[in-house]
Amino acid sequence: MSNLFVSSIGSFLRSFVNGIIILDEQHKILWHDIEGEIPFEISVGTSISNYFSLDNISFSNNETFPLSLNGKRFSVEVKLFSLETTYIFLCFKEWKTNLVDLEERLYCLERIIDSLDEGVMMSNSEGEIILYNEAQEKMEGLNSQDIIGKHLWSVYNYNPQYSEHKHTFKTGKPIYSRYRAHSTINGVPKYVNYSTFPIQKDGHIISVFSLSTNESKLKDRLHQTIESKRQANVTAQEKVYAKNGTIYTFKDIKGKSHALLNLMREAQNIAIHNTDTLIVGETGTGKELFAQSMHNHSKRADKPFVAINCAAIPENLLESTLFGTVKGAYTGATDQIGLFEYAQDGTLFLDEINSMPMTLQSKLMRVLQERFVRRVGSNEMTSVKCTVISACNEDPELLIIENKMRLDLFYRIAHTSLYIPPLRERTEDVHFFINYFLTYYQTKLSKKVPELSDILQKSLLQYPWPGNIRELEHLIENLIIRVPENAEEIDVDHLPSYMRTKLIPLYAIESSQQSEAIQRPLKKIFNNTEKQLIESTLKLVNWNVSQAAKKLGITRQSLQYHIKKHELEKPTI
Repeated sequence: MSNLFVSSIGSFLRSFVNGIIILDEQHKILWHDIEGEIPFEISVGTSISNYFSLDNISFSNNETFPLSLNGKRFSVEVKLFSLETTYIFLCFKEWKTNLVDLEERLYCLERIIDSLDEGVMMSNSEGEIILYNEAQEKMEGLNSQDIIGKHLWSVYNYNPQYSEHKHTFKTGKPIYSRYRAHSTINGVPKYVNYSTFPIQKDGHIISVFSLSTNESKLKDRLHQTIESKRQANVTAQEKVYAKNGTIYTFKDIKGKSHALLNLMREAQNIAIHNTDTLIVGETGTGKELFAQSMHNHSKRADKPFVAINCAAIPENLLESTLFGTVKGAYTGATDQIGLFEYAQDGTLFLDEINSMPMTLQSKLMRVLQERFVRRVGSNEMTSVKCTVISACNEDPELLIIENKMRLDLFYRIAHTSLYIPPLRERTEDVHFFINYFLTYYQTKLSKKVPELSDILQKSLLQYPWPGNIRELEHLIENLIIRVPENAEEIDVDHLPSYMRTKLIPLYAIESSQQSEAIQRPLKKIFNNTEKQLIESTLKLVNWNVSQAAKKLGITRQSLQYHIKKHELEKPTI
């Protein structure tokens, strides 16, 4: 083949492609036309290997391979022409990225759907499944190859007339936020949260698809809930959350007992020194109120205050919530910072830490000891800068004895400790809060009510208040709502039935000792009444301390304290 013939064939082919290079059997360049596509000159007679790295190319007929030139991507197709000898034609075709080709677009869209964290399932007008992505497979435990082309009701084993896809196809109306288990694997139902939507084209519905959310969405909602808590506008006593995520300061802590005032001074002193703290107190004593006040009293007041109730988070989510996750750590995991990182240089408040599983306690202890946190599924360590305030609603010593709290974790979280005494041990504060909440709720509810009867007031003072301040507040609010405005006084009869049954024993004791009570100091009245109530309850349950504590609405350790205080002893048989 003459050079003229070679160049003629090359020029003809060049009109169909972006460039041509013709080689002989030794891969030397005979002719080329690729100007404008490469930033260098090509010389005839030189080897193609001088310009391109083609070590893995065999130069067989119809072979294609990718090549990048001057910022452009080319698909190079090899064509062989044989006359007296064999000639190699390299045809350069630019790889377009605008996806004009419908087949390529469809391929890309399918890959996108398979990469989603949300499950996607689509059916046609006959109810046949035509699309089922990988996320849906993982959520429902099914294989797309086994169900594509099959009817929905045959796959999920239900009556076709109850098909949500058929209903949406017929009505054109979406179905939002359903939570059901359509599949069962090894007897375990696979619940998913999903919504179903129609797809319309030219005014006609051509298919229906469902989007299902997985566990990662639950984590996202959890973090959104925590964030919304920081930014909520409706709070106790009509306040708004400050920008740092708190409601309260020490000014909001009410009461006048010496025990409370001393505790506030101690908490303020601890807050200044920026140290991890354990707050111990029964439910309703105001542990988070103290934690927020300490944060706002510290140098971290302009930093975030992040609170989490460890008892409210499922065990399988608590670790990722605290420490964060990386994508791929487990099915549905996404890149998500944990609360230790979220708190930054501020305060992380771990409420009800005693409910944390023992396995997670050891991991928490390591984080607090090393001051580094590692996200679930990651090897990278992030420095922990926040101060940690923990709260516990049970006696830590008893928890340690009962193997519910690790001793080494206790020493880590309790660099300093605060004990909030229960309301029953602060008689002055019981009287204070009765008057305080009476005034507050009359103003809030715009309702004027009479005073408490002497019997009711004394019964309230004698009641042990297992729910502490929160229980007392709810009761006073309930009384104001229930009592008629024309009543002469608020009496025992105005109590809710559940409280009336609890206060009747105290009312009976008060009535039987009323004349004697006038003769004795107030403190002695309370002590004797309390002693008789405890002793009668213990006799009722045959001195089973746990059952007696439950009936009295107090903790076991508190009951043991009062048994010792009143020198009560189980009678010998």
